[in-house]
Amino acid sequence: MMRGAAVFALAAGLFLAGLGRDLADQWIDTTDLPSLSLQSSVEVVDRRGALLRVYTVADGRWRLGLRLADVDPAFVAALLSYEDKRFYQHSGVDTRAMLRALAQAVWQGHVSSGGSTITMQVARLLEASGTGHWAGKLRQIRLALALERRLSKAEILTLYLKLAPYGGNLEGLRAATLAYFGKEPLRLTPAQIALLVAIPQSPEARRPDRAVAAATDARDRVLARARRDGLIDNDQLRAARSEVVPAARRSFPALAPHMADRVLAETPSPSRHQLTLDKTLQIKLEQLAREVVAAQGARLQVALVVADHASGEILASVGSAAFQADQRAGFVDMTRAIRSPGSTLKPLIYGMAFDEGLAHPETLIEDQPSDFNGYRPQNFDRHYRGTIRIREALQQSLNIPVVALAEAMGPAKLLARLDQAGVPYALPNGTAGLAIALGGIGLRLEDMVQLYAMIARGGVSLPLIHKAQAQNPQGQRVLSEAAAWQIGDILAGLAPPPGAPANRLAYKTGTSYGHRDAWAIGYDGRHVIGVWMGRPDGTPVPGAFGADLAAPVLFQAFARLKPTLTPQPPAPPATLLVSTLDLPQPLRHFRSRSAAFDAPADTPAVAFPPDGAEVELLPDGVLARVSGGTPPFTWLANGAPVVVAERARAVMLGDLGRGFVTLSVIDAEGRSARSQVRLR
Repeated sequence: MMRGAAVFALAAGLFLAGLGRDLADQWIDTTDLPSLSLQSSVEVVDRRGALLRVYTVADGRWRLGLRLADVDPAFVAALLSYEDKRFYQHSGVDTRAMLRALAQAVWQGHVSSGGSTITMQVARLLEASGTGHWAGKLRQIRLALALERRLSKAEILTLYLKLAPYGGNLEGLRAATLAYFGKEPLRLTPAQIALLVAIPQSPEARRPDRAVAAATDARDRVLARARRDGLIDNDQLRAARSEVVPAARRSFPALAPHMADRVLAETPSPSRHQLTLDKTLQIKLEQLAREVVAAQGARLQVALVVADHASGEILASVGSAAFQADQRAGFVDMTRAIRSPGSTLKPLIYGMAFDEGLAHPETLIEDQPSDFNGYRPQNFDRHYRGTIRIREALQQSLNIPVVALAEAMGPAKLLARLDQAGVPYALPNGTAGLAIALGGIGLRLEDMVQLYAMIARGGVSLPLIHKAQAQNPQGQRVLSEAAAWQIGDILAGLAPPPGAPANRLAYKTGTSYGHRDAWAIGYDGRHVIGVWMGRPDGTPVPGAFGADLAAPVLFQAFARLKPTLTPQPPAPPATLLVSTLDLPQPLRHFRSRSAAFDAPADTPAVAFPPDGAEVELLPDGVLARVSGGTPPFTWLANGAPVVVAERARAVMLGDLGRGFVTLSVIDAEGRSARSQVRLR
């Protein structure tokens, strides 16, 4: 009888235990889990994965993505040793630790140790629930048990490392290591590990940037525990205690801000964007930009683009000297702003003329006052060189020769080449005239860099790319290989700015009308760099020239890119390398295709003062000079003879007064020329 009762009691106990277990399983399995898909800060990284810029999540917190493999194993060991020794043994709740904490609380009259496991802390952080009420604690226990059934230990630990609070708007280990130490969490010192273990227990009271003494005390307690548990030795303990706790937060990386915002606008959904930029180079060029504008007044701005012209990858992009709302309009990305390119389009025009068979670098061309159906361009210095080689005309950036070539080919053909090169443009009033040869067109710095990359690549254009792993399409040929090489050979012969190395960098400068834009773009055998300087609002910068303002910055940028230039390739086999006299007859001296209708080459022309010029009166009057024609010459001012039967080509004209004057010259054969000038 007694034996039967014992058996019944045992069976009943087992039944009740099983029933309790089943009810507990049901209670755990029916737990509603909060969302485990945490929003992480959007990150923009460079070509090697180094952090360029990071954005806060929607509520303004810094919560960065993190993998357990990217965390220092010593930190994980210290964390578990201090917070949850049996993390890998319990199923979410450490009953022994909770009973110990309860017993200590009853015995001492206050809570002296916690019983929460890492999993329970994750449960609290996921729901942002408190810990002071039994209902809250019970919910954490239930959620912790449910998490353990649905997630692996590694996943739970990773959630903790992403959610642990570190004071203010810092959430997660990676945000903390960047904010307090300026480094990723993969390699940490024992002192840094101890501080990062201690802060989440009381994140606001132990914030190093607000309570450095409390943070230091908490760190030292963790260090003492680490020594007791054998995680560090006595020497490491002494060294760690002597390490200074950071008393301020560091700024999160904010490199290439314009490019980062741009890629985010292009594809907003990914949380990580990898660019082709090089972080080290980006830092150097952003520093250069700040140095360049520091002594240039409050409104002058600078922008730079560096690309590998072999691949088309952008390696650095500086949209302004500072990403801020200042007088320089620093928030505006000037690498993408449409501006007048000044003379920087001239190399393309010359390259087209070489391909068209109109000219060769050694072809002679006239630089003299010219009228192109009512368009009368002048050189920047209002001087004329007469007969000059094409090579020299490009190196000196003369306007008359390039307009003559553009007129011979037609503006539409130039626009077609820009289309071939994949370079968008904006036309004033939607019309294309010869003025586009001198900058009468709107282009962006990034696109001009792409254009010069085409020349550097032997005449084949590729789009510039800024996203890593982007596939570049097959290139489009714009210039022949020989023409592209000839342009580079000419530009490499330009004298460098004062103080810059004579390294045969192929470069061209440009200044837009009214001194609104100063440009310098150059390349070697591997890289191309473009520099723009000016005011974002388009107002003039008095005295600003590309050669004086932007060219020195170009050479400094190359110096920061690499110590020596990559050599240019040798001339292609098809290149004609001869002197002017050895050229085929049609190439020796440029004549436009409408030359049969032009005035004879020896027609007189007023070489000085040029038409439209402002001339300062000398004590003896104005120096006048005639080119072409047959002496003797007669000079008239507003139709009245001033000098008669003068055989010299240069003469001083006196008693002309001030204001607007029409000067005329007549040669021995009755041919004439005139120039309207303003005397002051």
